[in-house]
Order: sequence, then structure tokens, then C-alpha cells
Amino acid sequence: MTTAGKCLLLAAAGAIWVAAPWALAHDIAPARFALTFDDGPSGEDEDNPTEIILDALADNPTQPGIKAIFFVTTHSSATGATPRGRALLERAHRHGHVLALHDGSARGHPNHRMLSDGELEESLRDGVADLMPITGRRITLLRPPYWAYDARTLAAYARHGLTMLLTDISAYDGKTWGFRASPRRRRHMASELARVHASMMRGEIIAVEGVTPIAVTFHDSNDFTAAHMREYLQMLVDEARSAGIALAARPFYDDRPELERAALARARDLAHRADMVPWWWRWTLW
Repeated sequence: MTTAGKCLLLAAAGAIWVAAPWALAHDIAPARFALTFDDGPSGEDEDNPTEIILDALADNPTQPGIKAIFFVTTHSSATGATPRGRALLERAHRHGHVLALHDGSARGHPNHRMLSDGELEESLRDGVADLMPITGRRITLLRPPYWAYDARTLAAYARHGLTMLLTDISAYDGKTWGFRASPRRRRHMASELARVHASMMRGEIIAVEGVTPIAVTFHDSNDFTAAHMREYLQMLVDEARSAGIALAARPFYDDRPELERAALARARDLAHRADMVPWWWRWTLW
């Protein structure tokens, strides 16, 4: 090869190397948010946060008709075991949301890793049974309280036909005592979305049916979250774009079967499961 030919080859290789990150970015499927809510439904009779959130998802200026996954506590005397909580579970399903299990024990929110084998089996059995009359079929998704799991709990989930979904982004709104507001919510969401964008660039979040599902976690037991739900929806869109994330034409899921398929696909991505545990809870994985 002539010297001129070698120079042309090196120049072409250099151009490919420089262009590779750009090309990779344009091959990433656009993102769509899979909203999830933990700890509910609220059993409050007045100013019920679960009810307020359901209203906001149905009617908001960002994308009306959003569907979400509700990881629920079914046997607690403050949530799913109350008449109001039961009615909200029925409403959520009737309006096209996905019902999934958080916990089925009367204790409401125990760490599954700390339960005996018998207690864990009872919680899962009762939780699945509580939801079947509402959904008309066995549920498929679970998120353990505190995102805490181990080989024993995973085996128990599998015996009950449950697949564990964790999260890409947490609004960090799960506090149920003391200070429940979030004055740094926009800065926090910007930081979370910048981290998610980096994960997408590394190919760590799989595409499902042409879009990249990003799981976002809130708590529908939090009245501050409920009061600011419409703001959070627009915030997610704004901060995703600021982070360089291309969004699908419909930035939120609005179809229950499509949302459930995306969630199950993400839950079965075992290679990146540990990355979906919020960093402040990773100590639970010892």
C-alpha cells in the first residue's frame, strides 16, 4: 500500500472512532417512563393521596391517561385491608393500571429478608390471593419492601410465579414519618436522569418493543407526592431532555399490556439487576 493509501486508511479509521459515540447515541431507542408506586393504597378517607395520584395520572397537561404499576400492600389495616384501600385497588385496575405485590402481610411493610420461611410464604400467598379477585388472574410482578432481597427470597418469589422489578430512578419520597417534602426534587431528578442517560449510553438498559423503558419509583402513600404529581410528570420530561435523553412521542406508558410486558422484560434482565437498587439501599444486599 502506498503512503498516501495508508494515510487515507488511518484518516478513515480515525473518523470512525470519533463518530462511534455519536453513532451509538443515535442507535439508542427513545425512552419511555414506566411509573411505579410503592406502599399504597392509602386507606385515608379524606385527601387520600392514592386517589389524588390516580386523578393526576388520568388528567394532566403532560400526557393524559398515563398508566402506572402499583406495588401494593394488601393486608395492612392502614392500606389494602381497608374498605377505601380496597376500592382504590379496584379503581386502579378498572382504569387500566397494573397491580403488583409489595407485601401481603398484616404487618404492612416488613423486610422480606428478615421474615421466617413461613412468614414469607404466608405474605406472598395472601398477597397474590388478595389481588386475584380484582385482576381476574394471578399477578406477575413484585417489588420487595426496601428493595431488599437475597437468594432465599428470590426463590420464594419464583415459587409463587412472581418476578422482581426494582427501579432506575427513585423520587426518594418514601419517608413515612417526619419531614416528607422534597425541596430539592428538581435537582435530584436531574441528577438521576443524568445517571440513567449514562447507563443508556453504555447499553445497560434494554429496549423493549422499540422503546427504552425507564422505571421511576414514587410512593402513593405520600401526600406531598400526591400534591405535586402533575409537577413531577412535567419535571421528568424536562429533565430527561436536559440530560440528553431522547423521549418517545408518548413519554409515559398509557397501555396496560404494553407496560406490563416492558416491566417483565426489565425484571428479567439479570445482568443489571443490582444496578436497579437505589444506592442508599444497596447495603441490604449483603
